[in-house]
Parts: sequence; C-alpha cells; structure tokens
Amino acid sequence: MRQWYQELFSNYAEKYEAEIFTQGTLGEVDFLESEINYDKNCKILDLGCGTGRHAIELVKRGYHVTGVDLSENMLSKARENARKAGVEIDFMKADARNLPFKNEFDMVIMICEGAFPLMETDEMNFQILECAARALNSRGKLIFTTLNGLFPVFHSVKDFINSNSDSQTNRENTFDLMTFRDQYQLDIEGDDGSKMTLDCNERYYVPSEITWLLKSLDFSNVDIYGSKLGEFSRNDPLSTEDYEMLVIAEYLEND
Repeated sequence: MRQWYQELFSNYAEKYEAEIFTQGTLGEVDFLESEINYDKNCKILDLGCGTGRHAIELVKRGYHVTGVDLSENMLSKARENARKAGVEIDFMKADARNLPFKNEFDMVIMICEGAFPLMETDEMNFQILECAARALNSRGKLIFTTLNGLFPVFHSVKDFINSNSDSQTNRENTFDLMTFRDQYQLDIEGDDGSKMTLDCNERYYVPSEITWLLKSLDFSNVDIYGSKLGEFSRNDPLSTEDYEMLVIAEYLEND
C-alpha cells in the first residue's frame, strides 16, 4: 500500500512548482552558499530533491550536487528542468531511510520537508537523519527545514495551509498533543486534472527534540532558527509564529 506522500507526488510535479512555498529558491541557495563559504569544491547531497529546484540552482553556481527522491515522477520533472537549464545532475531514485552513501558529502540539505518529517513513524524519520549523517564527511554540515511543533500549539494549521495554497484544501485536522502529529484530509487536484483526497499524517518537532536527535548522531553543534521563505538567516530566532524551523547541524565546532 502506497503512503499518502507517494500518492501525492506521483501526480503533483507541475502544480508543486507553482506553489507559494517553492518560490524562495534563489534566496535559500544564497544562504546555503554562505554556509559552505562559497567553496566550489564542496559536494552536496539534496535529499527529497523534488523537481530539483535547489540542486539545479546550486549546480548553475558551480557546485557538485547529487539529488535523491522517492518519487520517479518528481525526478522525471527534475531531469527535464536540468536539461532546460543546461546542467548535468545525478538524480537518483532512492529511499532516504536506506541510502548507500558514507562519508561522501560536505553538505546534506533537506529543504521544504524534503524527506523528513513526512514518515509515518518517528523511527522512520530518525532513519532519515541517520542516513543523512552517515553521508557526511568528518567536517560535514546538515541543513534542513522541518515543521515547527510550537506553531500548532498556538495556531490553526488548517487555516495556515488553506490561506497559503490555491490548489489544495486541508480539512478534518486533528493535532495530537501527545504525539505532535497532525492528521488531516487533503483535497488536491493532480497535474492530470484528477481529484485526490489523501489521508495525511505529518510529524511536528519541537527544538529540544531535534537537538537531542542530532546530538545522539554525534553532531557537536546544532543551531535552530525561524525559517522564512527565501530568506534563510541566522538572525531569525525561532518563534511560535514560524511554521517551519531552519536547522543547521555540524560535526565539529567552527574554528
């Protein structure tokens, strides 16, 4: 049985690229570049790369990027986008919970809920963090955005999502304070015009959880900030107003 995210992304590449939350690519890549000190020798792994927007922009700027996604449909669109952009990228289909990489990359990114935290159990989400950590070299850096558990305690997730998308409707939301999971029905139209109703389940994390999970994977430095679309910054303290948080984890303290 396919999970809701597999069903969604099998028919959502074109409409995904038109969503509001995918429009901040240039500013986000500006930040990623600054985090690796503009070192063009850095090898980057983009987990949950989707249609390749971050990977393609990074390669256009001179970096070596490998893109991984579970959806062949999204990867097909990513390859098409790369051809149109005139760049060559190794896009591969793989499950982020079971990756072949070890000590290969200088930076791993998971942006806009790329892979993490969409899994149906906490153990599966942790497997993704394990694989990301294993893929990094001894001075590697992991940068990702994830759902901020402080947000739904103070706000309606349903109202936030419905006000920020023209193509999807959230309903029947049930946020569980014991598990920090939001279960809801998603009504959305696929690229082919068909209507989909999906039973979704997403995990929200509080900062202390993320810090503990990453420290358990031997990251020595974990910083968490608010995540602003297209404007990632170390100058934005995380607050209850941030739907997502920006997480930066490093194996070694900065010199």
